[in-house]
Amino acid sequence: MVSRLPSAGAPVPGSIGGLLGVKLALAGHEVTLIARGANLAAIKANGMQLQMHDGSELVARDVHATERIAEAGPQDIVILGMKAHQVEPIVGELPALYHAETVILPMQNGIPWWYFQRHGGLHEGKVVASVDPTGRIAAGIDPRRLLGCVVYPAAEITAPGVIRQIEGDRFPVGELDAAMGGLESARVRKVSEILIGAGFKSPILPSIRSEIWLKLWGNLTFNPISALTHSTLVDICQYPLTRELARKMMKEAEEVAAKLGIAFRVDIDRRIAGAEKVGKHKTSMLQDIEAGRDPEIDALVGAVIELGNTVGVSVAHIEAVYAMVKLLGRTMKEEKVYVRAHAIV
Repeated sequence: MVSRLPSAGAPVPGSIGGLLGVKLALAGHEVTLIARGANLAAIKANGMQLQMHDGSELVARDVHATERIAEAGPQDIVILGMKAHQVEPIVGELPALYHAETVILPMQNGIPWWYFQRHGGLHEGKVVASVDPTGRIAAGIDPRRLLGCVVYPAAEITAPGVIRQIEGDRFPVGELDAAMGGLESARVRKVSEILIGAGFKSPILPSIRSEIWLKLWGNLTFNPISALTHSTLVDICQYPLTRELARKMMKEAEEVAAKLGIAFRVDIDRRIAGAEKVGKHKTSMLQDIEAGRDPEIDALVGAVIELGNTVGVSVAHIEAVYAMVKLLGRTMKEEKVYVRAHAIV
């Protein structure tokens, strides 16, 4: 998503991008959506539609939509509302969206490519190869333009140009630069105000990396387990064997994070209980497996293994689950199949 202020944003409208696009447009911002194929045709014909979790429906008709990034022109905020592995192909096109003060707001799950940029620690500038294997993203996007953001809402595309919000409305933001000590810069305040004005919760956090780990703690466990077992969050949490597997994976991740100076503000039991309360929700990775889409494995799981190797922490349970879900992803790609449970009749 790209946008001009007092406008905000335009994602390549996946589910989260579409959610943001509708709410920002209805809040009075000038929104440009980058879309293709049936999505683009639907948005141009009917606007972007959002089915809220309470059953109400919102439609943003006054949005711009285009297939070509360059046609959007310079923007004040560029929201990268796509999966981590989808960022590299568009890096070379992004400068067409910039002016001198353009802010880039990545909205990917997992460990971001920029994790060690403007970090100030022992690993300053290290490329996270799991999510940026060529280093092209880190080299192609100036980290001085970046703000960190953690995505808590869950949403799904139900039809071209139609998004259904499942739950959540929280987008914490923060500066990357550890040397700033969580300084509330003018630009991070502005972005927070825009998101709040569109109906979201957007606190400014002094350590955005700590919040990334808190969200990742659940994603790196429940996503691959869900994809492999075709089970929902409540199923995983209430079945003793998978609950214990999730606990062991989370314990390993906690040890990796601790070596990087990260402390979790909740314990493992509370994090698992939070996932259990979500109920019969299919994780995004399971949705991808069932739809035949390339699952987001490396940013959520592979990157934690990479960081574990970096800091010298064993992550054997995470590695085992990673191996299985990576093979599943490869099989789907090579055989051109999707994997979905069917009712026995």
